[in-house]
Amino acid sequence: MPSPAESSSPGKIILCGEHAVVYGVPAVAVPVTEVAATAKVEASPSAEGVVLQLPAIAGYAEAQELYDLPDDNPFRKTVELAQQVLGLPRIAHITISVTSTIPIAGGLGSGAAVSAAMTRALAQYFGREVSDAEVSDAVFEVEKIHHGTPSGIDNTVISFAKPVYFRKGVGVEVLSPKAKFSLVIGDTGKPSPTKTSVGMIREWYHADGKAFLDERFEKIRAISERVRSAIEDGTFLEPQVVSLLNENHALLAEMHLSSPELENLVAAARSAGALAAKLSGGGQGGNMIAIVPLREHARVAEALEQAGARRVFITHVEP
Repeated sequence: MPSPAESSSPGKIILCGEHAVVYGVPAVAVPVTEVAATAKVEASPSAEGVVLQLPAIAGYAEAQELYDLPDDNPFRKTVELAQQVLGLPRIAHITISVTSTIPIAGGLGSGAAVSAAMTRALAQYFGREVSDAEVSDAVFEVEKIHHGTPSGIDNTVISFAKPVYFRKGVGVEVLSPKAKFSLVIGDTGKPSPTKTSVGMIREWYHADGKAFLDERFEKIRAISERVRSAIEDGTFLEPQVVSLLNENHALLAEMHLSSPELENLVAAARSAGALAAKLSGGGQGGNMIAIVPLREHARVAEALEQAGARRVFITHVEP
């Protein structure tokens, strides 16, 4: 009988390029290792199928039979895709337990992190090798359930667990930062399902918004390209570069992707000394990010808490 296996996957945050990335514009994202989804797989000889334990996942009973869930359930889809990738017969007689410290529907990639952790834990339990790219491809298929038309960035940065430069249809480039920088992430406490905001932009784009949106997507393209090169040459924190993230926020706000809660936290971070601050992810709620001078993150984090942030995370991107 195989030994229990456990795997964790980090959250993620988008620095720039969200929404535009769905339309072929590059995006830059980094892992958030301060939060994670964890999956544990262990033998359950008495189970006919797969017992799924989800004590921290809202909307699910704590224990249930995986194969009783609908075909398009993301947990069931994850297991069935892992079965294909790992070359296994029908998976059965196990228990999968999932816990997560990543806020749901907040732009931190909670769904992708859960799927990645489950896939790796299953691979470890059954003694199979699985590459980062294989995990990413499988998680992308599950992301279609969560987001409708996913960009591919969540599954990529979470599966590779490294900063990435991503362009849909082209692929991923793992970045090598030359200098450390710090991010403070503020959670508005307002759920922000990416599927909703991506769908809104898609409908607008195909109705009468193509020209308006394409103009902003091209400006975001230039921002992402500059940020990518600055991360790799160590100039990201220079004012003329990092301030581009403020411009990215303004463009997203013009696309009706901000909210009063986000604007409040963005303003608080800037007033407390952040070099730049913007919404991140789906928008209309969820999370914002502040890029802060080294050793100044505590002051910005305190300002966000005082401004009403539900949760505040600090993460560091290391060379």
